[in-house]
Amino acid sequence: MHPNLMVVFVCEHGAAKSVLAAAYFNQLASEMGTNLRAVARGTNPDNQLSPQAIKGLSEDGLTPTESVPQKLTEADLQSAQRVVTFCELPTEYRGQAIVEYWDDVPPVSESYEQARDVLVERLRQMLKR
Repeated sequence: MHPNLMVVFVCEHGAAKSVLAAAYFNQLASEMGTNLRAVARGTNPDNQLSPQAIKGLSEDGLTPTESVPQKLTEADLQSAQRVVTFCELPTEYRGQAIVEYWDDVPPVSESYEQARDVLVERLRQMLKR
């Protein structure tokens, strides 16, 4: 994989699942010595990050990649090596990147720990590829 390529994690509101995924991806990628970086985006972003996501990440010693939810842009897709989405991705957002649908991740609002554990396992598998 080339340096400066990134993974874009997308959820509808850009406030919870994508935020956890990007934070954990960056930690795991760094531990593995890769140059990949992840960002969190939303197709219809909220005004603020999920309180459960912020609290859980903080307790785990991590910080979100963004301070507020960011809208998915064409530039994100142009830069992305891979797009992982937790929601239906509108047609206009489908670029040249590989798109994976992870629609089986539990809601962060119901159980941060459960969502985190599923995400971390999926991320480890992704980074092994």
